[in-house]
Amino acid sequence: MKQQNAIQLFEDKKVRTLWDAEQEKWYISIVDVIQILTNSPNPQVYWRVMKKRLKDEGNETVTNCNGLKMQAPDGKMRMTDVADTQQLFRLIQSIPSPKAEPFKLWLAQIASERLDEMQDPELTIDRALEQYLQLGYSENWINQRLKSIEIRKELTEEWKSKGLKEGVQFATLTDIISKAWSDKTTKEYKILKGLKKENLRDNMTNTELILNMLAEASTKDISQAVNPKDFEESKKVAQQGGNVAKVALKELEAKTGKKVVTALNAKSILINSKTDTKLNSKE
Repeated sequence: MKQQNAIQLFEDKKVRTLWDAEQEKWYISIVDVIQILTNSPNPQVYWRVMKKRLKDEGNETVTNCNGLKMQAPDGKMRMTDVADTQQLFRLIQSIPSPKAEPFKLWLAQIASERLDEMQDPELTIDRALEQYLQLGYSENWINQRLKSIEIRKELTEEWKSKGLKEGVQFATLTDIISKAWSDKTTKEYKILKGLKKENLRDNMTNTELILNMLAEASTKDISQAVNPKDFEESKKVAQQGGNVAKVALKELEAKTGKKVVTALNAKSILINSKTDTKLNSKE
């Protein structure tokens, strides 16, 4: 089962979702939906009571709901009751809420959008742009982030063409690239920024993103030029690609006197961005 976790936004509120590529359907956190529809201070308790009542009534929808691991507020992956869109439509009927109809429309929209994206990958970029804007990122940062997604995909396609495997091999090569230019593995980089399960690239500054892109684009170009025969040779290429960005980093730090790789994360970046906006509006 090939799955992909994602955060969707409904009226600026987060809804944890998981896309199952094999079944081509979304699975959605039930307690997140209950929180939105009821504003309950404890949606878990609301769901437990509701689930028992529906089971006692012989409701098959509740019986068929799955439990999947999703990221909890504390950053850990925990088992969470989920429902596909059809199951969720039925459950919503049992929740009295003025938001029920708008939520159903939203639910139908994200289901349709995902199928559209499979036919037209460019739509994926458009959705990402919209969501990053909603989260408060600047347009300049978003442009860099979307470009980094494109470059990363080109690199992973190059690795696949060389017969390398997703998972451990991709992660190892990524760590080699990261260590070469930033002097930190992905895990070390996330620790520096105070991250747990959050996406590292979503918490990089513009300059960090640019240098990471340079490292990955260089790795891809070198790989295409030298045509590594196996994983061991690809590790050497990853080191060389990362070194290209390392040269640029050292040159930049020498000119500015400032460290490029810092503890700044998305929260800090967004706060600084809002502060700058307020200061500019006063001038």
